Amino acid sequence: MPGLFFVEKKGKVSVILKLMKKHNSDNNGLGKLREQIDGIDSRILDLLNKRANIAIEVAKIKRKQNLKFHSPERERAILERMTNSNAGPFPNDALRVIFREIISASLSLEEPLKVAYLGPEGTFTHLAAIRHFGSSADYIPVESIKAIFEAVEAKKADYGLVPIENSNEGVVSYTLDVFVDCELKIAAEVMLEVSHNLLSKSGDRAKIKRVYSHPQAAAQCREWFERNMPAIPVLEAISTAKAAELASKDEGTAAIASELAARLYDLKFIERHIEDNKYNYTRFLVIARDYQAKTGNDKTSVMFSLKDKPGALYSVLIPFKAAKINLTKIESRPSKRKAWEYIFFADMLGHIDDKKVKKAIEEVKDSCLYLKHLGSYPVGDKIER
Repeated sequence: MPGLFFVEKKGKVSVILKLMKKHNSDNNGLGKLREQIDGIDSRILDLLNKRANIAIEVAKIKRKQNLKFHSPERERAILERMTNSNAGPFPNDALRVIFREIISASLSLEEPLKVAYLGPEGTFTHLAAIRHFGSSADYIPVESIKAIFEAVEAKKADYGLVPIENSNEGVVSYTLDVFVDCELKIAAEVMLEVSHNLLSKSGDRAKIKRVYSHPQAAAQCREWFERNMPAIPVLEAISTAKAAELASKDEGTAAIASELAARLYDLKFIERHIEDNKYNYTRFLVIARDYQAKTGNDKTSVMFSLKDKPGALYSVLIPFKAAKINLTKIESRPSKRKAWEYIFFADMLGHIDDKKVKKAIEEVKDSCLYLKHLGSYPVGDKIER
């Protein structure tokens, strides 16, 4: 029968053989390219292990000389050097992520960084911490912003990550309040584009009877719920991650949370990106026990209280204007020590070691009852979701 088939279908078989030959030829071309990629991947792996071995040797020297094992200045220099020398087409955003992970993994061979953040796992603070320090750090979830400061002060963590303001909802007042009595320094800032998602066990909107969310996340999605799920109650949770945890236990419950929370709690997406304002950023501060060195692209934060007299705030602002220092933020908070007494928080471009910044701050001291330098640190890059 096979022989008969080939005799009777000779014309068609010839066409099929030609097509197979062309397909095999195309595959051979693709195969060669894939072989090249495999060879490059093998070389990358070999170089990563060589880099790791050098990192281990660096750790030995640091221990002998009693040096700090973590150098954020060195990390930033590596990232800037790699992105500045990148000729493409590989995108710089992806390059930063890759080298952040390489640095994080290499550092873990010396001694893993301990980072305290506002838990539980899966919060936006957790996500911002991973984006800044890489996935190889040792992350410590705590229950409050004050507990983050306490963990760093007690040396239970090397760094802490706290939210400071949202582009839509404004400043996180409690974080500012804790700085008043705390001696920790701001070491870095992280700008995270926040995207909210509606998650549940099944991913089926029809099954949802209630939604849990942190109040701030719910406020940022109010219009979406009014248009799409007006009859469904949105209940309060202590965090978006806690909301995701509640949703993971009940098919009738949904949560407003991050993609990280979806992975951690094994939830499905009912709808992605439900925030009303698509340009929604949260700024986080990295807190540490030491001041950071000058990088050339820095920001300085201070806090101060003023004498109660006409023009007090104006007199403080004059030296900054005269020195052409850009004040990027100024915020007031009740001091909670005396009625109608306020503490001001201000951010400015420049480092405390810059002559004009140091001179301006010295000039405003006479107008202040109290002035404290919170830190000078690199200006943060916006991190896309």
